Amino acid sequence: MPTSGRVLVVDDQPWNTEALAQALGPLGYDVWQALDGPTALLLAKERLPDVVLLDISMPGMDGFEVCRQLKADPDTRLLPVVFLTGLDSRDTRLAALEVGATDFLTKPFDLVELEVRVRNLVNYRRLIQDLDDAERMLFAVARAVEARDEGTGEHCDRLSHLAVWLGKQLGLDEDALKALRRAGYLHDIGKIAIPDRILHKPGPLDPEEWVIMRSHVEIGVEICSPLRTLQPVIPIIRHHHERRNGTGYPDGLKGEQIPYLARVFQVADVFDALTSRRPYRSPLPPQEAVRVLREETAQGLWDPEVVEVFAGALEQRHYQLPYGELGSEAKVE
Repeated sequence: MPTSGRVLVVDDQPWNTEALAQALGPLGYDVWQALDGPTALLLAKERLPDVVLLDISMPGMDGFEVCRQLKADPDTRLLPVVFLTGLDSRDTRLAALEVGATDFLTKPFDLVELEVRVRNLVNYRRLIQDLDDAERMLFAVARAVEARDEGTGEHCDRLSHLAVWLGKQLGLDEDALKALRRAGYLHDIGKIAIPDRILHKPGPLDPEEWVIMRSHVEIGVEICSPLRTLQPVIPIIRHHHERRNGTGYPDGLKGEQIPYLARVFQVADVFDALTSRRPYRSPLPPQEAVRVLREETAQGLWDPEVVEVFAGALEQRHYQLPYGELGSEAKVE
């Protein structure tokens, strides 16, 4: 029989944790108990509870620090944290909110109210997990597309790193960097619907085949649109094949009509394509790839400002590529 939820209770007083276990256990909750901060962090990371009920005043590592570390860890940052405390000052509440607390209950608290809040937070946690599972499924599909598209190698990983690195050179904020990071994996997800005979055709595509191939951007938008969390990525997926002079697709946008993040992404995408080995050609050295980028920019394809920031940053690095040096920052979230 499925449980009502999984709750981690953290308090240095064992009678408090036991009282909560006795209150929530009969309601169908699995309750785990921790008497100190380090144990709580370990259990939270290993078991990923639906809700953490956390005392503030504990010796050694207090509840504020436990919450701060939970929110700093990608594996536990989305766990709802409810502070249970006898401290009821405004400063205490503000401090709890600042470290990422989801809710706040003052001791002694009403057990019925506690159960209602826990139930609501468990439902919230399950919703977040459903969205997370849906995103993970899409990224798995994107990986399958990359594996199916012969010759692209680790294109998604490289492109995700490179787009984030370029975004940082341009001073973009975290939301923009997150969109670029995700676009590195999802930009060509629509190719899942392109037949192998077209995707793997060794020679040029005929006009009818080009229509089918170009449809992958609109298919990618349709696949990703249902998830609100991916809305910032949608313009990149749709417009990363546009050209500044209006010769791109699917909408023939020109200049600044092309969304800025799509223009940033294009530069990273083209550079990675130029410097990667493909069945039909050898990779270009980075210096030569930059020369081609500048040449194509002069022909009206790419954003001049973005290209020059990218080229200048690479020149300062003596063309040492940034792949891999961003560590976990460039991983999919």
